[in-house]
Amino acid sequence: MTDLPPNAALPAPAEVPIGTTSDGEAEAKPEVGVGPWEGELPEGEHWDPDLLRDGDRRNVVDQYRYWKHEAIVADLDSKRHDFHIAIENWQHDLNIGTVVRTANAFLAKEVHIIGRRRWNRRGAMVTDRYQHVRHHPTVEDFVQWAEGEGLAVIGVDIFPDSVPLETYDLPRKCVLVFGQEGPGLTPEVHDAAVATLSIEQFGSTRSMNAASAAAIAMHAWVRRHVFQQPVS
Repeated sequence: MTDLPPNAALPAPAEVPIGTTSDGEAEAKPEVGVGPWEGELPEGEHWDPDLLRDGDRRNVVDQYRYWKHEAIVADLDSKRHDFHIAIENWQHDLNIGTVVRTANAFLAKEVHIIGRRRWNRRGAMVTDRYQHVRHHPTVEDFVQWAEGEGLAVIGVDIFPDSVPLETYDLPRKCVLVFGQEGPGLTPEVHDAAVATLSIEQFGSTRSMNAASAAAIAMHAWVRRHVFQQPVS
């Protein structure tokens, strides 16, 4: 597969009125995405003829403009990172969609939902179409899967035996597990984890939002294994 042809310029986003200014004039805001392809059509199986004709309004980076959905997923699969993300979902945690969106941004191998299969996809902003999501009905099922894949189970939560994420040498092949908002990690996951990590905080609150904690932990993995930044 190839990116956009050399010297190809994406069509400029059109401006559409969304309201009025204090002077009564129409206020314009750029549309999401790009319009129909301009000029000679590119060649390649990954191009989507409908998007080339009608424009591409999806929430994707410019590299994937006008690509078929399956072509984008295949390209992402060829370079996904070695870490996985898991989140427990016993009470319909609303953070899961945001975690999936962040996992897509950091190119996690997979996202795992432990517990209830159903989750609110609104926060994912359609990124679940590009991110592999696997369901495990029980903690036992999840742990058996992780062991079979040779992945270290790393919990992220505040426990008496938690160690700082900031100074922990995250293994390359691991699955970072987060509890749901409020209860946190279950004792079953805590017992199965090879380590439980905490994120250093400096304000008055004892904990932070689960989706925020997941983003911090994923970025820590990227800093360690993509940018080769050593831990102190």
